[in-house]
Amino acid sequence: MFRRTLFRSAIAAIAFTLCAGTAFAQTPVRIRIQTAVPSASIYFELLKRMGDRVDKMSAGRVKMEMLPDGAIVSAFEILDAVDKGVVEGGYAWTHYWSGKNPAAGLFSNPMAGAGVGLDQLSHIAWIFEGGGYDLYRKLYKDILKVNVEPIFVQPMGPDPLGWFKRPINSTDDFKKMKYRAPPGITGEIFKEMGVSAVALPGGEIVPAAQRGVIDAAEWIGPADDMNLGLQTVWKHYYLQGLHQSTDIGEILINKTVWDKLSPDLQEIIRTAAMASMTETYTYNVYRNAQAIVKLRNDFKVEIHDTPKDFFPQFVNATNVVLDRYAQKDAFFKQVLDSQRNFAKTVVPYWTKILDLYSNLGNAALAAQPPK
Repeated sequence: MFRRTLFRSAIAAIAFTLCAGTAFAQTPVRIRIQTAVPSASIYFELLKRMGDRVDKMSAGRVKMEMLPDGAIVSAFEILDAVDKGVVEGGYAWTHYWSGKNPAAGLFSNPMAGAGVGLDQLSHIAWIFEGGGYDLYRKLYKDILKVNVEPIFVQPMGPDPLGWFKRPINSTDDFKKMKYRAPPGITGEIFKEMGVSAVALPGGEIVPAAQRGVIDAAEWIGPADDMNLGLQTVWKHYYLQGLHQSTDIGEILINKTVWDKLSPDLQEIIRTAAMASMTETYTYNVYRNAQAIVKLRNDFKVEIHDTPKDFFPQFVNATNVVLDRYAQKDAFFKQVLDSQRNFAKTVVPYWTKILDLYSNLGNAALAAQPPK
């Protein structure tokens, strides 16, 4: 009797251990992503889609929770919060960390295409085919020395020049206004041109406009700008901007959290990020086009072309500022040289391809509609 009781107890103990081990193995890893965008942003929606994709691909082993701007920390505090483990992850753009190292801005949005004409797609090509990703990881590991795993997720450019209190016919008109610009080097380029630029988080733009603190502002693009409510304060919109002619959002994951993930889970997150890159491209084209129609028809917004004299002035100011930083910082020079060398090969070819699509679109618009 004693032996039978002991045997049954042993079996029960083993069964309990196996069940407990299985339950522990299935406990999902929870990653809170503190974002730099409000919940109304189309990019917040795309981030939630990525989180859902990770959940399904991992069979529930990884759960990502997307948090709107300011939920735990403010936008410009995200990197430090992820580094210290205040949150497991964050979403912003590398130029938000330009105050820590000026080269940071070259990764998310090389201004005016690094001064040599990289557009959104050729910038992405540099990242994945031209050595950009290796330099991107070096930025965080060796230069900023933070405990994060960086992953690009959303190509969202080009950003419009933005919203204006009144029309501008020249860059001189622009210089008479106080303008919300992105932080870091981009703001310095505007100042080099003589534009009075100030950096503000997205959530503060509309209140500042309503109070008359600023006269003009850029944010992200037509759909996101409309969600932010910029059309409620200003009615003049300039679509062509050079300050973020290419722009890529990133997810940062605390490296300690990342290293505890199994290799398959790490690859699932990377693959979901790549899927988000493609999804963002297609989403941007349609949603922004829809937004332009709505802004014109429902909100009576006037869509303007940016004054022609703006482009050479901005490119010239960009190269002055970039060269100035390259002389001071070896890593900045390394990244900038990499982009410029890549552009020497890619931009001549890719510009001709872009001419094809521009000519095609203009020809189609000029043609009589089929009967």
